[in-house]
Amino acid sequence: MIPTILKLGWLNLRRDRVAQALTFLLPIVFFSIFASVFGGQNSGTSRIRIAVVDEDHSELSGRIIEGLGKETGLRVRTSATDEGSHPLDRQGAEALVRNGDVPVAVVLPRGLGANFAETGFGGGGPAIDLLADVSDKIAPQMVLGLLQKVTMTAAPDLLMRGGLTQFERHAGALTPQQKSAVDAWLPRLRNEAAGASGGAGGSTAAATMGVGVKVVDVMGSNTRRGSLISFYAAGIGVMFLLFSAVAGAGGALLDEVEAGTFERLLSTRVGMTGILFGKWIFLALMGCAQLTVMFLWGALAFKLPLFSHLGGFAIMTVVTASAAAGLGLVLATIAKSRAQLSGFSTILILTMSALGGSMFPRFLMSETMQRFGLVTFNGWALDGYLKVFWREVPTWQLWPQVLVLGTLTLVFLAVARTLARRWEIS
Repeated sequence: MIPTILKLGWLNLRRDRVAQALTFLLPIVFFSIFASVFGGQNSGTSRIRIAVVDEDHSELSGRIIEGLGKETGLRVRTSATDEGSHPLDRQGAEALVRNGDVPVAVVLPRGLGANFAETGFGGGGPAIDLLADVSDKIAPQMVLGLLQKVTMTAAPDLLMRGGLTQFERHAGALTPQQKSAVDAWLPRLRNEAAGASGGAGGSTAAATMGVGVKVVDVMGSNTRRGSLISFYAAGIGVMFLLFSAVAGAGGALLDEVEAGTFERLLSTRVGMTGILFGKWIFLALMGCAQLTVMFLWGALAFKLPLFSHLGGFAIMTVVTASAAAGLGLVLATIAKSRAQLSGFSTILILTMSALGGSMFPRFLMSETMQRFGLVTFNGWALDGYLKVFWREVPTWQLWPQVLVLGTLTLVFLAVARTLARRWEIS
């Protein structure tokens, strides 16, 4: 009897493609996504985009830029344009960080090289500014560590020369015997300093004392902490919006088909196009209400700055809910049963949510994974909400997200209308 039960279970699993995908495919997909995000952070495959501004134009600043460019974990940008014709200035670098083009910008201030050559490990000169978007918790810390490493190893000869200068300046405090011994060693030390290569090592303490680094939060996060809540509200809200759209569209359509009421609707003047359009409007309105409730709760409970961003929120909510409703209709017209719809939609929505940033920020991913995220519905919706609440851009700058989500809505409606012909034929 037990072998018969096992055989029946195997036959049922072999016939059910959705069950096979849920059992074997979905775990592999999620494992691959999480492994590529968290397992590959130290493998060198994920490169952090940074901007570098050279206000000093000294030998030291040139070596630091060269050293940063050789780091495999960084992708360095030093020009204001892609053609590289105009070097970046502080204002342009800050704009890149604010717009989300790079998470970190390094500004090498004027006087950095002169002070380093004068004092060596004595410090006290201008600090390197690290302009950062601290919503990315990882990039600023990684760039800070690599910058300290590069500064430590890029100019040991300059560090030694500065130390010699400081030593000679204060040599008057030595006894005659000590000064005589030091004078015998100074020519040799000078020769070694002059011949030191840029790739030689140096002490961490000397480099750290010689050049300070100051992290500057260009987004003003300390005064806008509530804006970070919008990221979580949008990520969770969009994911559950997709689930509710699929449940609403699929549940209604498939239940009506099974109950026979769908045929009676088709016999009226409304027709298939009218039925789908009406259901799409209902699902879009419900989606707008769902996202509004989510963000209102965020405003009341977590001080999300909703009321100061109503224009951008309204635009993104309308286009997001419209596209989600269209996707729900597509999945409903593809499925042949409620069970099939449930299994297939679960795989698709969870995968899109993981790639698109609903489960964890896309900036944690490699560049390849981030590009894959833009294929998903979630990625564009979350980018739009991030622009509204975190970057506080004017509403007209939402046009890429509005254009993509609006186009997806039209495509989804066209595909759903095409697939729904099977009910007209039957």
